[in-house]
Amino acid sequence: MINYRHKIITLWFPVIAWAGLIFYFSSIPNLTTGLECDYILRKIAHSVEYFILTFLLYRAFKGSFNMNMFQLFIYPATLSFLYAASDEFHQSFVPTRSASFKDVLIDTIGIVVFYIVIVTLNFVIKQKNNPPMKIIDRG
Repeated sequence: MINYRHKIITLWFPVIAWAGLIFYFSSIPNLTTGLECDYILRKIAHSVEYFILTFLLYRAFKGSFNMNMFQLFIYPATLSFLYAASDEFHQSFVPTRSASFKDVLIDTIGIVVFYIVIVTLNFVIKQKNNPPMKIIDRG
């Protein structure tokens, strides 16, 4: 029972907390940075939010279930995408905010970048642990 609680606290609580933080920021009317490049910063923030959410979901699924790599890609990515879509829907009820399919696509960039990073890291680690055999020329 302790292991189950430990997994919930260490793996799933960060997912819930991060999703809650995204929800909180989406609830703020007129959310701006006040900087000249506000629009660009907010779009980068969208991608970064969902990069982190996908990472947390990936970590939680990997630590909680016996999944193959395909499942570790599909489940976190699908949940992140669905949360992005639901977050945009939520924003349609916030004064001065609106739902934007473009923002869902920007969120999806963060999801895709996460998987590019994971695939690259797995490749680098695999290469480091299994270096190519050296052919010795005795000629």
